Amino acid sequence: QVQLVESGGGSVQAGDSLRLSCEASGGRSDGYALGWFRQVLGKEREFVAAISRQGGSFYYGDVLKGRVTISRDNGNAKKTVHLQMNSLEPEDTALYYCAADPTSIGAANLRYRDRITVWGQGTQVTVSS
Repeated sequence: QVQLVESGGGSVQAGDSLRLSCEASGGRSDGYALGWFRQVLGKEREFVAAISRQGGSFYYGDVLKGRVTISRDNGNAKKTVHLQMNSLEPEDTALYYCAADPTSIGAANLRYRDRITVWGQGTQVTVSS
Protein backbone atom coordinates (compact mmCIF):
# COMPACT_ATOMS: atom_id res chain seq x y z
CA GLN A 1 0.00 0.00 0.00
CA VAL A 2 1.43 3.34 -1.07
CA GLN A 3 1.47 6.19 1.41
CA LEU A 4 2.53 9.78 0.79
CA VAL A 5 3.52 12.15 3.59
CA GLU A 6 4.15 15.82 2.85
CA SER A 7 6.20 18.28 4.89
CA GLY A 8 7.62 21.77 4.59
CA GLY A 9 4.53 23.92 4.37
CA GLY A 10 4.13 27.07 6.41
CA SER A 11 3.51 30.80 6.43
CA VAL A 12 5.86 33.07 4.51
CA GLN A 13 6.01 36.59 3.12
CA ALA A 14 5.58 37.47 -0.54
CA GLY A 15 8.88 37.01 -2.35
CA ASP A 16 10.07 34.25 -0.04
CA SER A 17 10.94 30.69 -1.02
CA LEU A 18 9.68 27.42 0.37
CA ARG A 19 10.65 23.81 -0.17
CA LEU A 20 8.07 21.09 0.17
CA SER A 21 8.96 17.44 0.50
CA CYS A 22 6.96 14.26 0.12
CA GLU A 23 8.08 10.87 1.32
CA ALA A 24 6.53 7.92 -0.51
CA SER A 25 6.49 4.43 0.93
CA GLY A 26 5.11 1.16 -0.34
CA GLY A 27 4.47 0.10 -3.90
CA ARG A 28 7.06 -1.18 -6.36
CA SER A 29 10.57 -1.21 -4.92
CA ASP A 30 12.11 0.44 -7.98
CA GLY A 31 9.87 3.46 -7.61
CA TYR A 32 7.21 5.30 -9.60
CA ALA A 33 6.44 8.78 -10.82
CA LEU A 34 5.49 11.41 -8.23
CA GLY A 35 3.89 14.80 -8.50
CA TRP A 36 2.29 17.80 -6.81
CA PHE A 37 -1.09 19.45 -7.05
CA ARG A 38 -2.50 22.38 -5.15
CA GLN A 39 -5.98 23.43 -4.17
CA VAL A 40 -7.21 26.85 -3.27
CA LEU A 41 -10.29 26.89 -1.07
CA GLY A 42 -13.39 26.71 -3.22
CA LYS A 43 -11.49 25.86 -6.40
CA GLU A 44 -10.50 22.69 -8.20
CA ARG A 45 -7.26 20.92 -7.46
CA GLU A 46 -4.70 21.97 -10.10
CA PHE A 47 -1.52 20.42 -11.38
CA VAL A 48 1.80 21.90 -10.25
CA ALA A 49 4.57 19.50 -11.30
CA ALA A 50 5.48 15.85 -11.81
CA ILE A 51 8.70 13.88 -12.12
CA SER A 52 9.41 10.44 -13.58
CA ARG A 53 10.61 7.46 -11.61
CA GLN A 54 14.27 8.03 -12.41
CA GLY A 55 13.98 11.80 -12.28
CA GLY A 56 14.99 12.27 -15.90
CA SER A 57 11.78 13.82 -17.15
CA PHE A 58 9.35 16.25 -15.59
CA TYR A 59 6.35 18.40 -16.34
CA TYR A 60 5.19 21.71 -14.94
CA GLY A 61 1.73 23.16 -14.86
CA ASP A 62 0.78 26.73 -15.57
CA VAL A 63 0.75 27.66 -11.90
CA LEU A 64 4.03 28.81 -10.39
CA LYS A 65 5.50 28.79 -13.89
CA GLY A 66 9.17 29.72 -13.86
CA ARG A 67 9.18 29.81 -10.08
CA VAL A 68 9.12 26.11 -9.26
CA THR A 69 11.49 23.16 -9.54
CA ILE A 70 10.69 19.53 -8.84
CA SER A 71 13.36 17.00 -7.90
CA ARG A 72 13.61 13.63 -6.20
CA ASP A 73 15.88 11.39 -4.15
CA ASN A 74 15.91 7.72 -5.03
CA GLY A 75 18.84 6.66 -2.96
CA ASN A 76 17.01 4.75 -0.29
CA ALA A 77 14.04 2.49 0.15
CA LYS A 78 11.77 5.46 0.71
CA LYS A 79 11.26 7.72 -2.27
CA THR A 80 11.27 11.45 -1.69
CA VAL A 81 10.16 14.22 -4.00
CA HIS A 82 10.83 17.91 -3.41
CA LEU A 83 9.10 21.04 -4.67
CA GLN A 84 11.20 24.18 -4.54
CA MET A 85 9.02 27.28 -4.86
CA ASN A 86 10.54 30.74 -5.28
CA SER A 87 9.21 34.29 -5.39
CA LEU A 88 6.01 33.21 -3.75
CA GLU A 89 2.92 35.38 -4.17
CA PRO A 90 -0.25 35.62 -2.07
CA GLU A 91 -2.06 33.86 -4.94
CA ASP A 92 0.08 30.80 -4.24
CA THR A 93 -1.68 30.31 -0.92
CA ALA A 94 -3.16 26.81 -1.11
CA LEU A 95 -3.11 23.30 0.24
CA TYR A 96 -0.36 21.44 -1.61
CA TYR A 97 -0.82 17.72 -2.21
CA CYS A 98 1.69 15.05 -3.11
CA ALA A 99 0.31 12.69 -5.75
CA ALA A 100 1.15 9.31 -7.28
CA ASP A 101 -0.02 6.66 -9.64
CA PRO A 102 2.10 3.71 -8.46
CA THR A 103 1.74 2.04 -11.85
CA SER A 104 3.30 5.01 -13.69
CA ILE A 105 7.00 5.22 -14.43
CA GLY A 106 6.81 8.30 -16.60
CA ALA A 107 5.53 11.65 -15.39
CA ALA A 108 3.12 12.49 -18.19
CA ASN A 109 0.04 10.83 -16.73
CA LEU A 110 0.43 12.64 -13.42
CA ARG A 111 -0.66 15.89 -15.07
CA TYR A 112 -4.24 14.68 -14.87
CA ARG A 113 -6.23 14.50 -11.66
CA ASP A 114 -8.16 11.43 -12.77
CA ARG A 115 -4.93 9.46 -13.17
CA ILE A 116 -3.93 10.03 -9.56
CA THR A 117 -4.74 7.06 -7.36
CA VAL A 118 -2.87 8.04 -4.19
CA TRP A 119 -2.92 11.45 -2.48
CA GLY A 120 -1.07 12.75 0.52
CA GLN A 121 -2.88 14.55 3.29
CA GLY A 122 -1.73 17.95 2.04
CA THR A 123 0.47 20.66 3.49
CA GLN A 124 -0.71 24.26 3.83
CA VAL A 125 1.24 27.09 2.24
CA THR A 126 0.20 30.61 3.21
CA VAL A 127 1.81 33.64 1.57
CA SER A 128 1.21 37.08 3.06
CA SER A 129 1.67 40.35 1.20
